[in-house]
Amino acid sequence: MHMIVLGAGVVGTTTAWYLRQAGHDVTVVDRQPRAGLETSYANGGQISVCHAEPWANPATPAKILRWLNRPDAPLRFRPRLDPHQWRWALSFLRECLPYRTEYNLRQIVNLGLYSRAQLQTLRASLNLDYDHLTRGILHLYTDQAELEQAREPACRMRELGCQRDVIDLERMLELEPALASARVQLVGATYTADDESGDAHRFTRALAERAEAAGVRFLYSTDIVGIDAEHGDIQGVRVIQDGHHDRLAADGYVLSLGSFSAWLGRSIGLRLPIYPAKGYSITVPVRSREAAYSVSLIDDEYKLVYSRLGDRLRIAGTAELNGYERHLDTMRCQAIVKRAASLMPDAGYWDKAEFWSGLRPLTPSNVPYIGRTRYRNLYLNTGHGSLGWTHACGSASALADIVGGRKPEVDFAFAAG
Repeated sequence: MHMIVLGAGVVGTTTAWYLRQAGHDVTVVDRQPRAGLETSYANGGQISVCHAEPWANPATPAKILRWLNRPDAPLRFRPRLDPHQWRWALSFLRECLPYRTEYNLRQIVNLGLYSRAQLQTLRASLNLDYDHLTRGILHLYTDQAELEQAREPACRMRELGCQRDVIDLERMLELEPALASARVQLVGATYTADDESGDAHRFTRALAERAEAAGVRFLYSTDIVGIDAEHGDIQGVRVIQDGHHDRLAADGYVLSLGSFSAWLGRSIGLRLPIYPAKGYSITVPVRSREAAYSVSLIDDEYKLVYSRLGDRLRIAGTAELNGYERHLDTMRCQAIVKRAASLMPDAGYWDKAEFWSGLRPLTPSNVPYIGRTRYRNLYLNTGHGSLGWTHACGSASALADIVGGRKPEVDFAFAAG
């Protein structure tokens, strides 16, 4: 079949690759001049399978209330006169119920374990280089009571197949000596040795090049303006390329436009509860190799993630639910710089930090939409939130199976139309 993939981020590009490997003719459409230039461009860099609890959990509503008046809050809800935002928020609160959180956690972990294995296989077969490290993730704690509270979630993750251990301060410093400068602030950590990190943008560009060499056609700088649907089928996608209107037609279509999937889906009656969560990151040149971390980190107190990308440090975090606006709040970026510099002052040239913001496509449950729609030839691979990089390869492999009429290898609640 000829398949059109809408979106050339990490999810869309991996989808194109796996569809092509399954024998389909594939065209990818994206408004950017090359792959991986939006949410995949400067994210946190973690393949975080074992530290992937849903944002929607029983503890979150109380935290949001405490954070309402904090300009640097890790999760910030900015109310708008937007019915989609409020419907999303109400659905999010429902997903905070304990039984929903448990169900969602199982989906996220199952997909994550499968996806990480697919990534490792793909990396080895294509010899991809994207500044990846396989030294695990340390989740740091500054409060002893919160460290003790981490024991139960760690036990639950082990039950789900993730080796997540609670470790003391000395073991943490043994794993990552660069944290010695922050010793007085830290009490311990949880550690997942099997998790990874890497540059999602470099990966996406490298895979796009391999996909193009394998016959995938990429239509860059092409705006998607609408979908034509009739009698339960998608007839084509309306686009603008080089100032000219056109319609692209294929046998099947995959919606992988991140936060914009909801907007495009509404034009044909698909209600996808995906809302943009604006996140921030900084990228900093390494100043001292000895003082810079190489184990990926999660800073529990500030809800930040740290990844080492070759001679660069990437620190990302925070989320704003404020529609599709992309304004860069420099105060939030400076807060990231301040926190990172206080932990590891000699690690990077903090005064040379590059700031970035992107829109994560967040579902109320944190579980992405993968699979069929009510339209016979339209498929979904979207809504991955902050785990698009973690889930990209597994989502794409599973969707290629679905398109080909095969049962995916992973136990996951796929969309069924």
